[in-house]
Amino acid sequence: METDRLSKPPEDKVTSVKGLTQTWQKWSEDHKDYQKHNPFTSDEVMAFCPMWGQKDYGKPPEGSHTERRGMEAHSHIGREVTELCQIIREIGHRREDGRREIEFGTLFAHYVSISNKLVGVLLRARKQGLVQFEGEMLWQGKDDRVLISLLP
Repeated sequence: METDRLSKPPEDKVTSVKGLTQTWQKWSEDHKDYQKHNPFTSDEVMAFCPMWGQKDYGKPPEGSHTERRGMEAHSHIGREVTELCQIIREIGHRREDGRREIEFGTLFAHYVSISNKLVGVLLRARKQGLVQFEGEMLWQGKDDRVLISLLP
């Protein structure tokens, strides 16, 4: 009947979950084949590839260049956080409880000549429990009066 024809989508427009799954699986297999011929991907990396939910999923292979670069980056940001805390100790003012604090605008004016990523370093330092400040993010100009406290 006419109502049956109108209630069903055209056959070429029907997309099933099974069809999407098959399409994704084909793309995944094609990508693996491509990576085997990619000069920037070594065989050891392709052989590693743990699946989601496995212990080492999302981690670079042990001893790989990627792992080494990650460790170097971790060390570098650690030095930046240490340097930031030292700057707050040196130019911040002492509160009644003995902690050092500084306004974001003052810190930004001093720190900008050292690094262009102050906010990222502040967020990392807060995550490590080294500094405290209000708000999720700090914006130059808008948050210049926000106090950043160095924690003991």
